Amino acid sequence: MKCVPQRRKAGFKGKVLIAARKALRHQRQMRRKPGLIRTFPLKPKPGLNGPLVGNTSLGVSSPGRLDIGLHWLIGYIRSILKMKRLTTLELCAGGGGQALGLEQAGIDHVALVEWDRHACATLRLNRPKWNVVQTDIHNFDATRYEGVDIVSGGLPCPPFSVAGKQLGDKDERNLFPAAIRIISEAKPRAVMIENVRGILDAVFCDYRLYVEKQLTKMGYRCDWHLFNASDFGVPQLRPRVVFVAVRKDLFDDFSWPTGNLCLPPTVGEVLHDLIAAGGWKGAKLGRREPMRSPDNCRRQSQTRRPDLGPTRAKRAWATLDVDGHGVADAPPRGTSWECRN
Repeated sequence: MKCVPQRRKAGFKGKVLIAARKALRHQRQMRRKPGLIRTFPLKPKPGLNGPLVGNTSLGVSSPGRLDIGLHWLIGYIRSILKMKRLTTLELCAGGGGQALGLEQAGIDHVALVEWDRHACATLRLNRPKWNVVQTDIHNFDATRYEGVDIVSGGLPCPPFSVAGKQLGDKDERNLFPAAIRIISEAKPRAVMIENVRGILDAVFCDYRLYVEKQLTKMGYRCDWHLFNASDFGVPQLRPRVVFVAVRKDLFDDFSWPTGNLCLPPTVGEVLHDLIAAGGWKGAKLGRREPMRSPDNCRRQSQTRRPDLGPTRAKRAWATLDVDGHGVADAPPRGTSWECRN
C-alpha cells in the first residue's frame, strides 16, 4: 500500500495568502476572455492603504491596476507573516502559570528565571524548548536580553501579604529592587508584575511611589490594577494586583482588560470529568455546588507537601466538604472517598 503524506493544514494567515493567489489567477484567466466584465472576488476593506482603496468591484477593463493591487495585497500579507512576535523575559516563573498565559497570548519566552529546582524541572518537562535559567534573580545578568519586549514576573508575595507581617521593603524576600535592576539592564518596551492585593494597602503607599519613581526615570509610565480571577471565567476567588509600566511613547495604546459580567463556572463543573473518572457518584453533587474555589493548590516549601492554601482558605474549602490539608493521589472510586495526605 502506497503511503500518501498528509499536508499540513494552513493557518488563518496562510489561508488568506492562498485566497489572494487564487484571486490573481482568476483575474488573469478572465483577462483572456475579452468583453467579459467580472467582479473581483475579494472585496478590500475601506481605508486599506494601497492601490486597492476605493475599488470594491474591478473587472478586466482595468487589468493593470488590478494586477498591481493584488501583488501589493500578497506582499502585504507576506509582511504580516514575517512580522516579529513579541518576546518576554519572565522572572520568578514558578511552575509556569503566568508563562502559559503569555504563551497563549502569542508571546515567546526568551528566558524564564526561577531558583526552585522543582519548579524548573516542571517547566523543562512541560516545555522542553523553553530557556529555563535556574538561578537567584539577584545574580541574574539581563544585559544579554537587552531589547526584549516585556519583562514579566510574579514576585514573592509574603512581604506584602496580610497573611504575613507585611514588612515590605524590610523583608529580605522583597525582590522589587532586583526586578528594577533587571528592567534597567533589559530595557523592555513594557513591564508586567503580579503580586497580592495587600500591596495596595495604605501602609505601602510610599513604597509604590518609590517603584513608580524608579521606572519613571527610565522613561516609563506606570499603573496598578486589582483583578479577580473569577471575573475572567476562573472558578476561583483569587484577587491579584498587576503592576504595569509601559514606555511613554507607547502608553497611550495601552488599556486594562475588563472582565465579563457572567458568573464563572464552579469547581465541580470544571473538574467534574476528573472527579467522576473513578465512578464516584458524589461527583454530581459537587457539580451543582454554587460556590467557587477560595484559593489554589500550593506546595509548602518546608514540608514539600501540597495543600490548598493558608488556614482561612482551608476553612473555606471545608464548607465545600473538601479536605484542604492535602491532595489525593487519585480520584475517588465507587461510593467512597479516600483522602491521602
